[in-house]
Amino acid sequence: MKKYLAIDIGASSGRHIIGWQEDGELKTEEIYRFPNGVTEQDGHLTWDIAALEHHVRTGIDEALRACPEIESLSVDTWGVDYVLLKGEEPILPCYAYRDSRTENVIPKVHERISFSGLYRRTGIQFQTFNTVYQLYADKLAGRLEEASDFLMMPEYLMYRLCGVKSHEYTNATTGGMISAETGEYDPEIIRALDLPGKLFHPLQRPGTVIGEYKGIKVMLCATHDTGSAVEGIPMEGNELYISSGTWSLLGVKTPKPLTDEGSEASNYSNEGGVGYNRYQKNIMGMWLANRLRSELCPDKPWNEITAEAEENHFDHLVDVNDLVFLAPESMKAAFDAKLPHPPKCTAGYFRCAYRSLAEGYRRAIEDIERNTGKQYRRLYIVGGGAKNKYLNRLTAEATGKEVIALPIEATALGNIMIQIKNGGEEA
Repeated sequence: MKKYLAIDIGASSGRHIIGWQEDGELKTEEIYRFPNGVTEQDGHLTWDIAALEHHVRTGIDEALRACPEIESLSVDTWGVDYVLLKGEEPILPCYAYRDSRTENVIPKVHERISFSGLYRRTGIQFQTFNTVYQLYADKLAGRLEEASDFLMMPEYLMYRLCGVKSHEYTNATTGGMISAETGEYDPEIIRALDLPGKLFHPLQRPGTVIGEYKGIKVMLCATHDTGSAVEGIPMEGNELYISSGTWSLLGVKTPKPLTDEGSEASNYSNEGGVGYNRYQKNIMGMWLANRLRSELCPDKPWNEITAEAEENHFDHLVDVNDLVFLAPESMKAAFDAKLPHPPKCTAGYFRCAYRSLAEGYRRAIEDIERNTGKQYRRLYIVGGGAKNKYLNRLTAEATGKEVIALPIEATALGNIMIQIKNGGEEA
């Protein structure tokens, strides 16, 4: 019986999950879990890539103790972030996407190529942290002068395991530099921004074996975690999905990218899937509630928080996509700044956050249906946020869709399924 290892790393935690086929079903076992988060360094938000690598290796050792023979492994993470390399070594610090370093750079990028120009070429929604803006910030800071390569976060971690530098398609598409037409880095964007051409390589697809670590094949899954999550949803037909974690990624599969004016106006992304396009939108997700909890009631259990929010009557909403919520020093203060008056108690903040998320989902679904010309009946919600029954009910009421909440590790499941399919088994 072949065993496979998914290493799924999010912005707040990571996990190692072993999967295998048994009696026609996919079975899984969590082996190792570890915390993750940004660290502040010299006024910037950064990732501790040495700690991440340590946890990746430690979890693999734990997996090998539990299962001495593992067929393959793969790593997925969030998108847009990367590690610059000088030869074999990383150029530090490794900046996190919530850092503010791109704020003054974005207008300079748009002087060279407008956002509409970028969108027509890539179909990627505007986010201040898109890879294209981060790389230009590195260029202006002189960091690219010594860089010989850059690897997206999961590619870097797999490189540290097997010594092979790879460039995987689904994660590359998150950054706003991949041609929607060719599926490769867009040379016109690279030329317009005068970026070093040596940094940009042909992209590899999920299922490619790139090397070996401790006798385990290292394989590319859909290394953008949402790409793997969509693969892991047991969906009937083609319906709406939300991968609900720190971010809520709401979308639908389409045969090809949609880069029309309506999609640009709606700020929708076209990101790589496994044989399809993911037409989706980043919506500020459980980050809102997580930060409120850490600030207002860190020791209160989530079931008590949601129960109190459900009983509260604060009815004002905020725009969850407002950049004020991206990385505030105080999430409570960010809410206060956007409300006509603050809630009278802690529960009101959570009620506002959950109801505002549901409203954000409603508006995003209206955009999808208008832009695709199709109506959808079901909305599948996976990930940690799927456990929130109160938010699921609010979402069903706001959208009018049948909400199917699956509190499963969809990303790890998709990661494993890709490994199984490319290891000679039928997933």
